[in-house]
Amino acid sequence: MKISLNWLKQYVNLDGVSVDELKRAITFVGFEVEGVETAGLPPLQNVVVGGIQTRAKHPNADKLSVCTVDVGPAHGGVRTIVCGAPNCDAGNRVPVALPGAVLPGDFVIQQSKIRGQQSDGMMCSPDELGLGDDHSGLLILDAAAPLGAPINAVLPPGDTVFDIEITPNRPDALSHIGIAREIAAWFRKDVRYPQVKFRNETQGYRGDILQDIRVEAPEDCPLYVGIAIAGVKVGPSPAWMQERLKAVGLRPINNLVDVGNYVMLELGQPLHVFDAKKIGGRKIVIRRAVDGEKLTTLDGKERALNSRMLVIADEAKPMVVAGIMGGAHAEVDDTTADVVLEAAYFRPQSIRWTSKRLGLASDSSYRFERGIDPHSTLEAAGRAVDLLLETAGGTVVGPSFKVGGERPWSREIKITPAYLRARLGFDLADDEMRNALKALHLGIVGESTLDDGTPEWTVDVPSYRGDLDRPIDLVEEVLRIHGTEKVPPAPAVGPALADGDDDPIAVFNRRATDYLVGQHFHECVNYTLRSAKELKTWVSDAAAQELALANPFIEDQSNLRPTLVLGLLESLKLNQSRGNSVSRLCETGRVFMETNGTVQECVGAGFIIAHNPKDRAWLARPEPDFFQVKRHMEILLSRAGVNLNAQPLVPVTGAFWGWQEGHAAAAGEMKAGWAARFGLLNLAMVRAAGVEGKVWAGMFAILPEKLAAEGGHRRFQNFSLFPAALRDIALVVDAARHAEEVRKQLLKVARQAAQKFSVESVDVFDVYQGAGLPEGKKSLAFSLSFRSGERTLTDDEVNAAFAEIQKKIAADGTMAVRA
Repeated sequence: MKISLNWLKQYVNLDGVSVDELKRAITFVGFEVEGVETAGLPPLQNVVVGGIQTRAKHPNADKLSVCTVDVGPAHGGVRTIVCGAPNCDAGNRVPVALPGAVLPGDFVIQQSKIRGQQSDGMMCSPDELGLGDDHSGLLILDAAAPLGAPINAVLPPGDTVFDIEITPNRPDALSHIGIAREIAAWFRKDVRYPQVKFRNETQGYRGDILQDIRVEAPEDCPLYVGIAIAGVKVGPSPAWMQERLKAVGLRPINNLVDVGNYVMLELGQPLHVFDAKKIGGRKIVIRRAVDGEKLTTLDGKERALNSRMLVIADEAKPMVVAGIMGGAHAEVDDTTADVVLEAAYFRPQSIRWTSKRLGLASDSSYRFERGIDPHSTLEAAGRAVDLLLETAGGTVVGPSFKVGGERPWSREIKITPAYLRARLGFDLADDEMRNALKALHLGIVGESTLDDGTPEWTVDVPSYRGDLDRPIDLVEEVLRIHGTEKVPPAPAVGPALADGDDDPIAVFNRRATDYLVGQHFHECVNYTLRSAKELKTWVSDAAAQELALANPFIEDQSNLRPTLVLGLLESLKLNQSRGNSVSRLCETGRVFMETNGTVQECVGAGFIIAHNPKDRAWLARPEPDFFQVKRHMEILLSRAGVNLNAQPLVPVTGAFWGWQEGHAAAAGEMKAGWAARFGLLNLAMVRAAGVEGKVWAGMFAILPEKLAAEGGHRRFQNFSLFPAALRDIALVVDAARHAEEVRKQLLKVARQAAQKFSVESVDVFDVYQGAGLPEGKKSLAFSLSFRSGERTLTDDEVNAAFAEIQKKIAADGTMAVRA
């Protein structure tokens, strides 16, 4: 947002404050100054007011004139000057640069001969004085400008314009008054508010201008004010208003439009002025648009509206996209004689959604979607009426309408000086804190004493500071005005965090990502919001409704995501469409799981493995399968302290959202704090998403509090330099038994049998079912690794331990050694 220094000085006394000091003040109160520009006339020496007395054609040039110009007795009286401007007519008063003057661009004026004719100076155009780009002719001054007067004495002074970045939580600062309040607080000065004279007095009834205002969508327009003014005269706005608008980058149009823009930039309240004769039926209706309804906006583009969009309409048609931009057929023009002034408060979410949907933004929408102060709407309307009557004449007539009203405002925050000091981290006197709050119009309206004898303040928050609602917010306000540069230096004190004390969520995300990236997966980062249409392929309608946002920005980001797989599929589709041969993608991040109407935020990890037979490669890679995906899931879950092998797997049978029946499995439930799904994605869903080939995926979600805490610091463990001794054994077990269950039992037996050395590992390497085995049985082959840290093991001691293992297995009865 651009702020004019000359404009700002109207509201706060800045005498003696330099531009650098003001820039520093704006920065320290919390706004970033992105740039500082100087506009207007710079200080110029030897440039004075001259009066053209005569104009004659140059004898040696068709496009030049020879003029006599009176620059006043103090500067030599009448001078002869050669000029090429088309408007160097006798009687005009113009800026004259005398010999020795230095114009912008270090252009030095000297006496010279032009085509044989003596020229004693130069008459100047606006661009030669640094006043914009207009070089079409001389700058014509007021006819009453005194001859010989310095040009800086008759033209408006130069201006300094600050380009300021306003944070989204501070809509109150999107105006000159808003910035003036902040600057006044910093320099401990008073704010001079513009005086509003209009008090809703009307003269007569003019039903031919306006008969009625009706609000049919009060939830989106809680307050609407319409004021009729008859007999206005359209013309240029005053020079002072034009200069201020041009300084901040707005083009003056006419007095009616300029007043609306001026008040918006002054007070932060967007306004609109209707040409009364273009209001069909003389009635204004604030309603939702009809699906398919069209409106051509002021930028000349036809907009297709829908029923979620708010419009300002007459009896027959929409005239304005509410809070954003007016229609081309309802704007004021040179024939306008009667107008209706609109001042309203629109629900920010409605304006934001419409603006995003239409791809249409304006200075008005920028303010409405951040939330203006509805309690200042009437004041802004009164200010606009004053300026309209001053610049365009006319009379305020009845009827005037106010539909709805401001919501009662009362917000008080209780806070103690001790709390302020504790959060500030340094000692600050009570009076200093009082003064800082008072400077920001945060009045202390009550004081009491707590049971421990400490004072407590009740601070009243003005309606335009809706961002303040907690005691900690007042700590920031005090610090802003006290000055962060005054915070005394002190050593940083805090608990030392060892690696093992890191947040479990960060630890899990890091471990999961490290593993997946190490397995040649590409890490992705997607938005946590997905479209409702997309979610219906993954969760039930009831779950999608629970995951829907109350006020989404855009339709494609209307619901919280319950899985990472949808975003990964989108990334896969994008890469396939660009010809990138990417088959492995992964992501960690937040997901939101719905259970019995309750939405829980979970830590998530997911991956996809794509197989497209059309991919060209010199070596055909084997197609992924369920067991490859299951192995990745086992390791991912182990990073969260969950043993997948100890959990029953439920195969997908029937309608199971997103997964292919018979080729995917589920483990865990959210009622236990975690859930895992993995296998082949639903083929129809993958095709519908525009992805080629088959896609295998895994998705794991766990509640943050269920993540296993770091188990102390990792310590170095010595490893043996001696070789391992290997033995194989085949066991016959029931066909229904899990291999992992048998492996764990064998490992326990082996450790009991090998007392003098360690059993390093027990791994399954083969499974057999068929001829030679009893019905309902299967054979599992395991490799056992024995090792000692002090010596090389002999065959005799390993064989003895191996025989003891077989003996214990035979005694167990649940499994048998296969010969």
